[in-house]
Amino acid sequence: MDDHKPIETVDGPAFESPGIGARRYETPPTGRPIDDPVAAKEAGLAHNEHLKIASRYLRGGLAEGLLKHATGAITEDDGQLVKFHGMYMQDDRDLRAERTKKKLEKAYSFMIRLRIAGGVVTPRQWLILDNLATTYANGTLRATTRQTFQYHGVIKSNLKRAMAAIDSALLDTIAACGDVNRNVMAATNPAQVGAHKAAYELGKTISDTLLPKTNAWREIWLDGEKVVGGEEEFEPVYGKTYLPRKFKIVIAVPPSNEVDVFAHDLGFIAILDKKNQLTGWNVTVGGGMGMTHGETDTFPRTAEVMGFCKPEDAVKVAEAVMTVQRDWGNRKSRKNARLKYTIERYGLDAFRAEVEKRTGKKLGAPKPFTFDSNGDRYGWTEGDDGRHHLTLYVPSGRIKDVENGPQFLSGLRRIAEVHEGDFRLTANQNVIIANVPAGKRAEIEALVDEYKLTKGAGALRRNSMACVALPTCGLALAESERYLPDLISELEESLASHGLQDDEITIRSTGCPNGCARPYIAEIGLVGRGPERYHLYLGAAFDGSRLSKLYKEDVEAKDIKATLDPLFADYAKSRKPGEHFGDFVIRAGHVAKTTNGPDFHTRTGALKPAA
Repeated sequence: MDDHKPIETVDGPAFESPGIGARRYETPPTGRPIDDPVAAKEAGLAHNEHLKIASRYLRGGLAEGLLKHATGAITEDDGQLVKFHGMYMQDDRDLRAERTKKKLEKAYSFMIRLRIAGGVVTPRQWLILDNLATTYANGTLRATTRQTFQYHGVIKSNLKRAMAAIDSALLDTIAACGDVNRNVMAATNPAQVGAHKAAYELGKTISDTLLPKTNAWREIWLDGEKVVGGEEEFEPVYGKTYLPRKFKIVIAVPPSNEVDVFAHDLGFIAILDKKNQLTGWNVTVGGGMGMTHGETDTFPRTAEVMGFCKPEDAVKVAEAVMTVQRDWGNRKSRKNARLKYTIERYGLDAFRAEVEKRTGKKLGAPKPFTFDSNGDRYGWTEGDDGRHHLTLYVPSGRIKDVENGPQFLSGLRRIAEVHEGDFRLTANQNVIIANVPAGKRAEIEALVDEYKLTKGAGALRRNSMACVALPTCGLALAESERYLPDLISELEESLASHGLQDDEITIRSTGCPNGCARPYIAEIGLVGRGPERYHLYLGAAFDGSRLSKLYKEDVEAKDIKATLDPLFADYAKSRKPGEHFGDFVIRAGHVAKTTNGPDFHTRTGALKPAA
């Protein structure tokens, strides 16, 4: 990873930036962001900035909008604020044309996303969430790439009922979306009991510490007590401005990188001793996936290792990193507002110095660590405490009953009724039936078999992810979740013809360049460009530590197999022992290696014809 080491130029100290050579960094701002709505407008800040400031701590017109029964929608401004409450307004795009023809309002509904730090839920919570899916949503639970659940198809008149059900499970949706710290992900490796416990506890503590303190969520959705009189509400960490954009934190435990630590704003990598006991955390900053097609000043970026901290300092470091981003982040241009751009703009050295100033402690030098993959471990494993854990493969995280196939919704409901442990969602959209006592394993196994639940899949399929995309996501340019299974079937045929059917290769698909399924760190990445058209990216590292490179633009869906087949053939013939596909296509000269950040957009395209 490039660490922005200073070099000398004729103009004095400068810094090396990946792909673009020596450059100067800007001087960081001082003080807190503008928190007056009029001043924010006059300063040319993004509309969302004065919207947040004037929202009365995220209330806006949401309470009044819920009472307007003549429409299934809410206002555009409230549509931005409702994200902080954990939901997005959407419509069924499959029905748009027909409803427009009939002069009907779009089929509006809401996606609701939960805050479940570390992805751990009890059997009781599972049953409540299952009932919510079939009562108020579209009959499915969806495990997301952020280690939580989301619901689709909740109509406006059912929002408060759904929120009450979530509250009864002792869960909430606060800050699952919006310009705040979002759901904190943590490693789920059940075999490393002590390390997982440390990762989960850190994730839960960070999530609670960095949670917005506004009472707006309980006031609006649960008819909670309102703030009255002269008492003014106060956000001690966020202030009136909250953050410039979303902020994502993950906790990783080597050797598994299933949380994709390098793809996020802030990460903690567990450093363990020979007995798997935690000694501290390497701290990573500046990762992020989103970009905009055709705008090279936007790009995905892998995080850099900023330093090492002791366990007792980790929460303070997390808050310091987030508040530096709060104060330094770009509030004029939302497309350049994430932490990755802040570090590109001001440099890692300056950022680290400010974090150390706010924590009052120097970070140590990073400790060595090794990742071997960013996928899940399927099937049964036994922890070092004698408990058993079963990881199930759930295609794209969609928990539903498949006709003539796995009965995920019914089966997991039945398991929740008898399970004595807990459930864990993974960052790869799968489900772990965790902490099964040895005496209950046979009963769980029997239910898994009865409902045809999948304890694995083919090598390519079990290393796949897809975002929701159409029909509900308003940003989707192409299909993803509904398309990827069929594409994998085609590619499995191609791989088998070259004897590669058992090779582990990561493949991920998204319907737009925002990158929710983290396609830019998949060995094969597909990013929607339009109906049945995708940009094809290759060359990322199997362990999630290196970005891919654009190999071919605007590939039609029908041509993806033919484009990849000669590369598979060359891989089968010329690879070195143990060499992964992403490493091979770079070594063999098919595609350039991406170092980081702006370098993502340089030297794109196939470097030589595929044989």
